[in-house]
Amino acid sequence: MTKYFILNRTEDKTGISGEGIIAEGIEFQDGKCVLHWLTEYSSIAIYDDIETLMAIHGHDGSTEIISQKFISNLKLHDN
Repeated sequence: MTKYFILNRTEDKTGISGEGIIAEGIEFQDGKCVLHWLTEYSSIAIYDDIETLMAIHGHDGSTEIISQKFISNLKLHDN
């Protein structure tokens, strides 16, 4: 099953992406993930799996994945 998620960063250790909801993504049935950054320098990246994505962007626990079932009431961006 394809899953939608967001990344919520509680602490921005690099000073680049900011805090709060910083990205939205999709995890496909085969485990591959697409991540869309909602930051000033928006981009899209593809990862082999969610573990790889979090190894790169998890910032030692300061970023959490929030899955689709918990985000229906969150405002993702100002559009």
